Amino acid sequence: MKLLSRALCICACGLAAWFVSIETACSPQRPALTWRIAPPPFTIEELIHAASRKHQVRAAFVKSIIAAESGFRAAAVSPKGAVGLMQLMPATAREFGADPTIPEQNVDAGTNYLGWLLHRYEKRRDQLSRAIAAYNAGPGSVERFHGIPPYRETRQYVARVLKFMKRYKSEDLAD
Repeated sequence: MKLLSRALCICACGLAAWFVSIETACSPQRPALTWRIAPPPFTIEELIHAASRKHQVRAAFVKSIIAAESGFRAAAVSPKGAVGLMQLMPATAREFGADPTIPEQNVDAGTNYLGWLLHRYEKRRDQLSRAIAAYNAGPGSVERFHGIPPYRETRQYVARVLKFMKRYKSEDLAD
């Protein structure tokens, strides 16, 4: 009895191996087994540097906005509805064709928006401060007040981002 069950097992294994070899030989475009290994996720630092190069915005500036907005937390959501690392409002994210919940798209769209703001204020002596204020309070507020709006939150935000920039610029020089 044991001999018969062993013989049947060997035949079944042989038949299965033959079937797999026929299946593989008949369809060479798709292998019988495929391994899917996900690539490692990008670090926030890599995302920042890629987006800053792409949109020609200093990496220290992008990093400073992220530090001030979300403290480098990709899942951050503000009480006003801003989402992700750069705290994009859903309408702004849509305008730049991004899903703000995906870090790569969030940083890319936020950096693109920063580049747009810098370009908007490029003829102003306080270009950087205006761009930071507009990122926080909106370009309309900056236009209405002909500079940084008198909102306490915005003034503190501009000071905080500039402080982060000073720190991140010195870190970049040390590397």
